[in-house]
Amino acid sequence: MNPPRRIGPYRVERLLGFGSFATVWLGHDPALDARVAIKVLAENWCHDLRVRERFLDEARLLWRLDHERLVRVYSVGELPDGRPYLVMAWAAGGSLRDRLAAGPMPVGSALRVLREIAAGVAVLHAHDIVHRDLTPGNVLFQPQPPAADANADADANANGATVDGGPDRDGSADSVLIADLGLAKALAVASGLTARAGTPGYMAPEQDSPSALVDARADVFGLGRLGVTLLGTSGPDDDPAEVPALRAGVPPGVAAVLRRATARTPAERYPDAAAFGTALDLAVGAGPTAETRRPPRARSRRRRTAALLGTAALAATAFGTLGPGWPDGDNRIGTDSTGRITVALPEGWQATGSGWIGQRGPDGELEPALVMSPDPERWPTDRAVPGAFVGLSRSLAQRHDPAGYVAEHPHAECVATPARTVRRGDVDWYVAAFTACRSGKPAIVEAAGLAPRQTGLVYAQIAPPADASADFVDTLLAGIRIRR
Repeated sequence: MNPPRRIGPYRVERLLGFGSFATVWLGHDPALDARVAIKVLAENWCHDLRVRERFLDEARLLWRLDHERLVRVYSVGELPDGRPYLVMAWAAGGSLRDRLAAGPMPVGSALRVLREIAAGVAVLHAHDIVHRDLTPGNVLFQPQPPAADANADADANANGATVDGGPDRDGSADSVLIADLGLAKALAVASGLTARAGTPGYMAPEQDSPSALVDARADVFGLGRLGVTLLGTSGPDDDPAEVPALRAGVPPGVAAVLRRATARTPAERYPDAAAFGTALDLAVGAGPTAETRRPPRARSRRRRTAALLGTAALAATAFGTLGPGWPDGDNRIGTDSTGRITVALPEGWQATGSGWIGQRGPDGELEPALVMSPDPERWPTDRAVPGAFVGLSRSLAQRHDPAGYVAEHPHAECVATPARTVRRGDVDWYVAAFTACRSGKPAIVEAAGLAPRQTGLVYAQIAPPADASADFVDTLLAGIRIRR
């Protein structure tokens, strides 16, 4: 391969890498005295209009999203022979593939990197975009602060990154970036792509079928496989249908998260990257930090909010583990329209509801549910009005365990506290609490359990009052009874 001397206004310094569709060069921008990565469409694909359009789609997506968790694109151009090129930020910290080639990361760093990858993919999913090709080569690192020696010689990858700082770097101090969106498509049209898209070992099973609908759950599969690569004992060549033994020091619950993420059937996986990230947080045993969930500009705002609301105190008190029995003589009782859900109402609350909207049982009828609140009509829309939703579903019990169902209800604008299990009434509840929420309710609790006698999965979403006592949530859960 004869290297070009210039690409547009940029002086070419060296080859960074190449793949099936493109070649990536390290270029120098003389106007800014800065290095850039220049991705050029491969000659053999230049005249394929579909591939050419997909190549330019990457530039359009990155330009439109312009997010710090994604590799940024600066401009596009065209060579004299007609091949398009993208000018992108140079990720001087290298790729995950490069770093894993030097040996496994420490478990703590590997968990952090996996969580950061999920947060980056969640940005795509929030904009209805599916990546389709999540691999170690498409995860890049940007040193923070920027590396001083940009001329350091390093290994290369086809996404335009080199390893800066030697093989002993584990990424623990670097920003994680998602790269190579050339296969990404809007979810609305993803099923129209007939060419096989993805990398074996990381590609979801449905991507082998040209007629299958490929959505965010395909990326969840890729996240699960990345987790196996980062945390497994055997490396990335294991059977994608199995989750191998994980390394010592990996929290026990992580294996279940990876197993669900890599389920062969999309319906059995987490619905998107945000849900995967929340499940990982809960499995690790510590809620996601603001730094994991929000860009830097939001961190100080979150800290100010935490200081004003006393987040730590709220997490320690409002969601305590006290549990009185079913109910005392002063409680009023609320019942859904079928009579299958009965609740002891907090003082001043009332219950209403004729069914679980959007959730139907095998008979086609709405499954039972109710809302209870001091003002049930205002509860869904007024941030200040507390309340709770309680639903019972036989069909959900066939597809989810309580922890998995709770994980499908992430609250990205909140700070998660560690999940817990508690037995209240006749139910073993899996409970996750979210505090310091920037939108919606100030605090919210997600809880689920299996009702006795195989009645179904019972789900409660609770927004406690601002002055809630330490035992409010557990008292409410203890007051829920399910009948056949």
